[in-house]
Amino acid sequence: MKKILGPKTEFRARFIPEYKELARVIRGLKKQGKQIVLTQGVYDLIHEGHALYLEKARALGDVLIVGVDSDELTRQRKGPDRPIVPQNERFKMLVHLRHVDIVTIREIHHEMGDLIRLVKPDVLVVSKSTADFTDEMVSAYKSECGKIVSLPPQATTTTTARIRILTMEGVNRLSQEINKLTEKFIEDIKRGR
Repeated sequence: MKKILGPKTEFRARFIPEYKELARVIRGLKKQGKQIVLTQGVYDLIHEGHALYLEKARALGDVLIVGVDSDELTRQRKGPDRPIVPQNERFKMLVHLRHVDIVTIREIHHEMGDLIRLVKPDVLVVSKSTADFTDEMVSAYKSECGKIVSLPPQATTTTTARIRILTMEGVNRLSQEINKLTEKFIEDIKRGR
């Protein structure tokens, strides 16, 4: 527990992929009277909005557990070109954020509520911008949680928006190069080359 709640990163102690081990740790934290906060997501291309969201989530209790979607689950939810950042890197980035105490993985075979039922958090934090947590879904998990808090987006950008910008920049550069090559090709034809 000291490594999990201590000031150092302690990746091996704070990244807990096995749910049986996570359950054991949670039992220990609850015996100590710790208020457990849970949130879940992809956390691809971590940005300021993620950091602010996690800071607000952590402020709602003593220990913040973050369930991170595996690469396979992310592809299923977001499409074949996602995630941009591989899962192992996302786990490490989140463990380095001071507001995150424990990181675990959500695999493709896990149902949406598996982690919620396992942790039985004092506070479940969901994002208003996540389509997964509809009002119906939230009400389905009320019995598993002390309370559910829905936070608004914490930044004006999203990972998806940033990816679109990068994609558009790439398309624009490619279009410019194609135009240059086309103009050169037409000039060569006119000159009889």
